Amino acid sequence: MKRFAVDLHYLPNLEFFAAISGADELLVFPDDLYQRQSFLNRTQIRLTNKVETLSVPVQGRRPKIPINEVLIDYSQKWQSIHLRGIQSAYGKAPFFEYFFPYLEGILIKKPEKLWDLNWEMLTLCLKLLQSNVKLVKSKSDFDLTEVNDIRSQIAPKTSFSVRSYYNPVVYGQLFGLDFVPDLSVVDLLFCEGPAAKNIILKSVKKTMNNR
Repeated sequence: MKRFAVDLHYLPNLEFFAAISGADELLVFPDDLYQRQSFLNRTQIRLTNKVETLSVPVQGRRPKIPINEVLIDYSQKWQSIHLRGIQSAYGKAPFFEYFFPYLEGILIKKPEKLWDLNWEMLTLCLKLLQSNVKLVKSKSDFDLTEVNDIRSQIAPKTSFSVRSYYNPVVYGQLFGLDFVPDLSVVDLLFCEGPAAKNIILKSVKKTMNNR
């Protein structure tokens, strides 16, 4: 059995899914500390003229807090911004009408904690990708001897090109002449639907096969 220890990102990018290719279980750790300036509360989508970052605002700026204690700030109307942004970006995509209601359903539920929001979103994305991988909550003292631990490796400040997980495979995006790699998985799902899983498999860097 292949186990991977991962961060619980918000609507993860394609590098994340390439990195977990072949996993039977994904271990996530509620006691891991929240990382500012990370993908824990942000994702990227493609609009007409630019790549847009969607961020989930959180309450307070306290350092060294477990991610399962991070509360979402609903004083800001971020859900409307995210939903409008996704509709604007992908409303004309081939599979928008099939997948958007699932995302909308999670956002309008207003999960109290970032952990719960990200758990639901990752569970949904895995389902839409027709993945059989199991998502498992683990304790911080879990024995990682037989686990591929990729936590803290996929981060906004460094390009996917410096890591050994993801090699972009071009697929049909809605806007622009140039392909933009490594966006949120929703970009791929809305544009390619059932073909998304195979595209991710093709994007796995060959060096990963030696893990």
